[in-house]
Formats: sequence, structure tokens, C-alpha cells
Amino acid sequence: MTPYDASSPQAAKAGAPALIDGFGRTVSYLRVSVTDRCDLRCVYCMAEHMTFLPKAEVLTLEELDRIASAFVSLGVRKLRITGGEPLVRKGVMGLVEALSRHLKSGALDELTLTTNGTRLGEFAGRLADLGVQRVNVSLDTLKPDLFRRLTRGGDLSKVLDGIAAAKAAGLAVKINAVALKTDNAAELPHLIAWAHGQGLDMTLIETMPLGEVEADRTDQFLSLRDLRRDLESFWTLEDLPLNTGGPARYARIAETGGRLGFITPLSHNFCEACNRVRLTCTGTLHTCLGREDASDLRAVIRSGADDEGLVQAIRWAVDAKPEGHDFQIARAAPAVARHMSTTGG
Repeated sequence: MTPYDASSPQAAKAGAPALIDGFGRTVSYLRVSVTDRCDLRCVYCMAEHMTFLPKAEVLTLEELDRIASAFVSLGVRKLRITGGEPLVRKGVMGLVEALSRHLKSGALDELTLTTNGTRLGEFAGRLADLGVQRVNVSLDTLKPDLFRRLTRGGDLSKVLDGIAAAKAAGLAVKINAVALKTDNAAELPHLIAWAHGQGLDMTLIETMPLGEVEADRTDQFLSLRDLRRDLESFWTLEDLPLNTGGPARYARIAETGGRLGFITPLSHNFCEACNRVRLTCTGTLHTCLGREDASDLRAVIRSGADDEGLVQAIRWAVDAKPEGHDFQIARAAPAVARHMSTTGG
């Protein structure tokens, strides 16, 4: 499988208009999952005994490059590498290196990564060398015992060492924490203060009804609207016009000097300005995180489609992007059956 040739006549022809969905939103952000596998088993993300995909169903790194590059030719300006845990994928740095050519050409504004941090110490320097300027690290607690329980066996020290290595390599680090009512709610102010004390941005995320897990999400759900009200009882939060291309709304905390983001798919959805789509490691394109929409780009490229055929398939999929997601935490069944690790974080 050859990489997408952005200089081909098909690409030049197809790449002229931007990717615009049926509701007039321009898609400029692609999240690319490189694996459904992870070295942690977070209770809100995965079942304890996951069945992972067979290798034949997972796109090769060359196929991932080809599809992501086709999106770049169509005006996508930001790529985020995700998983599962992307750094457990063998050879993943080769993909990062291949995609970094779009940074050098100016076709891409940003190439970023979301990680659990366990292997960040090993790869931080190389990521920085390849033009990655910032990473998101998922971290829900600073308590080793609670971290071990929430991740089903994870070692907090590896994550903290990875964050330190990323900072030393010159990467900007943002901490992502899922707000869990019965687990880390009381600790969140301390976690925020710690992150800001380290010079790191912080984003809080409401738990989302994706995939069947053992935990009861009704018990876990913590409204960030309510949490913000609690934070404002002792901190001063000033809303910011900052837009990093994602769904977070940001505020600055006067007392810490740091930025705090809120991702609120349930208490306040963000669909009206959605600019992103997700490619799974199997080549399935999801244009909405909370809908069972799917376009099989693996079938397109493995059937021998040329670049023009791939671009047309992408356009058809984006044109059908739903107006909004349908998350309701109180439902007995999740909004979608697929796990977040399969969709791509």
C-alpha cells in the first residue's frame, strides 16, 4: 500500500474545496486511532477482560498514513494520534515521522498525541524532534492506590516520570482528568492546583456513556456545571476565548494562574461547532462520537481505490455527519456499544 500522494492530479482536483458537512461545519481536525490496545484498563473506559482486534483487521501504518494524508489534502489542519494507548503500537514513531512531512510542508498546523503517559518517558524526545509540540496525558488522580484501582494495576510513578520527560523535551503537556463522583471528585481541586503548579494546563471531562463496562455510570457521573460552581466558591474563574480545536471551554483560575478546560458532552453539549471526525485503527470513520455512524475506509482502500476514490468516500462520509450526539447518562444502555478505546480517545 503506497502513501497518499498529495501531488497527484486526483488529489489536486479533489483537494480544492474544504471538507464541509451537511450542516455547514468545516471539518479541520482528524483524530487517528492507531490501536485499540492499551497497557491500562481504566474502569470507565474498558471492560476488565477486553477482547482486542485481530491484527488483520487493523490498518497498517502505511494505510493509516494514506488515509490521514488524504484528509490533510482536503484541508484538515490538525491531526491527533490516539488509541487505546498509541505508544504501545509497534512502529508508531514511524507513522509520526511520516505524518510530520505535512508539518514541514505547511499543509498541517499541528500533530499531537493523547497518551496515558506510561511510555512517554521513552518517546518524548523523539516526538519533540519530529515536530510534535504538545501532548495530552490522561491522569485522574495523584493517589497511587486509587490510580492502581482506577486503571486496574497501573503504576502512577511511570506516568509522572513520563510527564517530567515530556516537559524536559520541551513539549507542552495538558492533563486530562475524567470527573468521577465517587472516586476523584474530592481530589480534583488538588489535582488542578498540582497541574497548574507544574505549569500544565488541565481539562476536566464528564464521563461518557460509551461501551459496556462493569461500573455504573449513573453513580460515576459528575456534572461539570456543578463542579465549576463548587470551584468558584474558593477560586476566581475567568472565561477565556481560547480555542484549541477541540470541544473544551476554557477559564483561567486567578489564584493558580493556570488554564482549566471543561468538556461537557452531557451537561452542555458542543455539537454546534464540531469540527472533528475520528478514524479508528480498523479504518472506520466516525463523524460523531455519540452516534453509531460509520464509513468503512479500510474497505475502500483495500479494494484498490485510487486517491480520487478515497477522497470521494471521505467526502460522502463527512457530508452525512449528524447534527449532534445523543448522550444521556441515565439510560440503561450506553449511547453507542463501541468502547472509547476502539473509537479513539
